[in-house]
Amino acid sequence: MKHNLKKALALLMALALACGAVACSGSSDSTTDGDSSTESSGAAESSASSTSEASAESAAASEAGAESSAADGEAEETEEVELVVFAAASMTETLTEIKETYEAAHEGVTITYNFDSSGTLKTQIEEGAECDLFISAGQKQMDQLDITADAEVNTDGLDFVLEESRIDLLENKVTLCVPDGNPAGIESFDDLAEKLTEGSVFMAMGNEDVPVGQYTQKILAYYGLDEDELANAGCITYGTNVKEVTTQVSEASVDCGVIYCTDAYSAGLEIVDYATADMCGQVIYPAAVLKTSANQEAAQEFLDYLTTDEAMAVFESVGFAPVA
Repeated sequence: MKHNLKKALALLMALALACGAVACSGSSDSTTDGDSSTESSGAAESSASSTSEASAESAAASEAGAESSAADGEAEETEEVELVVFAAASMTETLTEIKETYEAAHEGVTITYNFDSSGTLKTQIEEGAECDLFISAGQKQMDQLDITADAEVNTDGLDFVLEESRIDLLENKVTLCVPDGNPAGIESFDDLAEKLTEGSVFMAMGNEDVPVGQYTQKILAYYGLDEDELANAGCITYGTNVKEVTTQVSEASVDCGVIYCTDAYSAGLEIVDYATADMCGQVIYPAAVLKTSANQEAAQEFLDYLTTDEAMAVFESVGFAPVA
């Protein structure tokens, strides 16, 4: 009996030990699975974090690139400049042609002209009109704006001319022109002087504040003719600029007119004589950038271009010449 009881207890203990071993084994496997799961989760999180960081860096780089491109685009954007050029009326055709060529080669630059008599332009500048570059048909009007000129000419002490920019740009010729068919039969300045003395012709000339008018006054003085007497006798009529005088001749409302060679050429008028330097002096067109200009650099670049062979070819095509 005792022997059977011991045998049963031994069997029971063996069973208990077996169950315990199984339990320990299960716990160990569970722990191992848990560690594996934890490691897998950590690896996934690490991968996700790396991907996120890479995406952020890529986005930042892209944004920086876009900003850089935008900055470059702004830097490369052409600055818009409008140049306002006051020029003698006798330069209308040539400067208009030059404008097209210059603007085509200089992106962003627009040239706006104001053509009139040099005296009128000088007055407008003096009164504060916006102007970057002034081209006169006579030295007097430029001198009246230049503080470095003779005080007897610049009587008001005006200081508009940027000194280092002033140049003598072109030379023109004063001519005696007649309408088609030359109805009065005028052959020269000598012939004109005789006919004016006789009172047998009607001549057009520029006003006294217009360079072409001032040159004509010198021609009349050269022949000893009194302008006031001729005007009172009905032998002279006036134009406010050379274009008006040219129109009077073209329309044959006068027998003759004293205008520039360039205007005669542009209007297709017949030239019967050229005035000599002894009669009226040399006809020089000075040009200068103005101190009041907001675009001095661009104005100087355009003035420099006007002295090039390309621009001079346009001027010479109508009778202008470089200053010798």
